Amino acid sequence: MNIPAELKYSKSHEWVKMDGDVAVIGISDFAQDALGDVVFINLPAEGDSVTAGESFGDVESVKAVSDVICPVSGTICEVNEALADAPETLNSDPYGAWIIKVSPVTDTEALLDAAAYEAHCAQEG
Repeated sequence: MNIPAELKYSKSHEWVKMDGDVAVIGISDFAQDALGDVVFINLPAEGDSVTAGESFGDVESVKAVSDVICPVSGTICEVNEALADAPETLNSDPYGAWIIKVSPVTDTEALLDAAAYEAHCAQEG
């Protein structure tokens, strides 16, 4: 399982990369592996408010539909519209295929570092 050390993670398997005051958010390698082949993503809109611990969209795979839970609070400043046409990118490049960017960012206290996230995944596995 790939868990880049420079990222932060949520217990619901989203990753966060801080780029200045912008949080770039996607789903982890663990999440895409558990989902199986992603066939559709329901994207939110730019300008939407998001709250840590609440769903901002969902991912549909051949196995199930799963909510994507926002790991931080803030306002969506950019949406990766390319995923609408190529949702399978979440499987092939989970850390390159970001879903949303959020700014300004609050409620980051619950984020895990790579070691804590790896331990969390081991408990779920």
